[in-house]
Amino acid sequence: MLNQDKIQRIQELQASGIKNKALTREQLDLIYSNNWFNLWVPKELNGLEIPFLDGLNLLEELAYWDGGLAWTVTLCAGANMFAGFIDPQLAKLVWQDPKVCFGGSGRVGGKAELIDDNYVISGFWSYATGAPHLTHFTLNAEIVENGQVLKNDAGESVYYSFFVPREDVLVHYDWDTFGLECTASHSFSLDKIQVPKSHAFILDPAYKSSDSALFNIPFMPFAELTLLMNYTGMFRRFLDLIEKYYFEKSKDQVWAEKFSKSRFRQIDEIRSEFDTKVQVCKELAGKIWDDALLNKVGDEDVFAEVGRVSRELAKAIRMNVAELMPLLGIRAAQKENEMNIVIRNLFTASQHSLLNL
Repeated sequence: MLNQDKIQRIQELQASGIKNKALTREQLDLIYSNNWFNLWVPKELNGLEIPFLDGLNLLEELAYWDGGLAWTVTLCAGANMFAGFIDPQLAKLVWQDPKVCFGGSGRVGGKAELIDDNYVISGFWSYATGAPHLTHFTLNAEIVENGQVLKNDAGESVYYSFFVPREDVLVHYDWDTFGLECTASHSFSLDKIQVPKSHAFILDPAYKSSDSALFNIPFMPFAELTLLMNYTGMFRRFLDLIEKYYFEKSKDQVWAEKFSKSRFRQIDEIRSEFDTKVQVCKELAGKIWDDALLNKVGDEDVFAEVGRVSRELAKAIRMNVAELMPLLGIRAAQKENEMNIVIRNLFTASQHSLLNL
């Protein structure tokens, strides 16, 4: 889905994003010019509104060439998807900015007290991917009314999602990881920030504000599948880099006679099992998309299977990387070598809860 010029540009800019510990202006310009942050935004808001399966394939391909850039596109595009759950007139105002970029945390990290027609929000949230270039931060907060935390019929705390303009947010520059450096996923906090009720939304197909089929997909399987495509794209690149390394090593007759057959056979077996599992995940994604096109929310059993299979695949990838790395020589431990970059990205991405068992 990417032409050679875009691939070359992505590769040329990867090192500068890592060094900068945030996407550079050139990387952001590439994203803006292709409108990738608006993959899942309705066309009437100048988004791409890309079909679900096409979007997954694009994210996988981006991750193949630069896992950090792809991770940022995935998380920010996933947050920009919230356009389909907020008031349409408000969304039109927000999306007048061609560089609009939402991002934040999916965890409940604070409280929002309803006072008249506004919410007053305080709290702390971790890991807002793309923090330096976000125009709005998204968060989940418990709802407080009349001094009490609101409860549902099951006795559980009620929470809403919110989006808050960047100028009202304090960013804590605490992202210092050994992989996915350019994602700049810093923490952030709010201290008694007042936002209108219209900035609250419920991330559920029952509360969608757009007729696009994309918003018939529940957010959990959507998030699981989009993150998984990052993981599979990075791992596919890792396998290809290993094969390239083995072909180079095979020029050494001693190495070739001793290792060539067993090493290539191992890679073939891993790739075959990997491709099979990826195909299962994409078939599940296809079922979800078919239901969404029919204006159906979908099958809970399929959603559960997505969660199970995606985590199994992520675990298999982690184990395979750990098994293969000691076979790759010191270059796999050198920070500027692409194999090492991919390894670091894979293990950093593995810390996300949706990629863990």
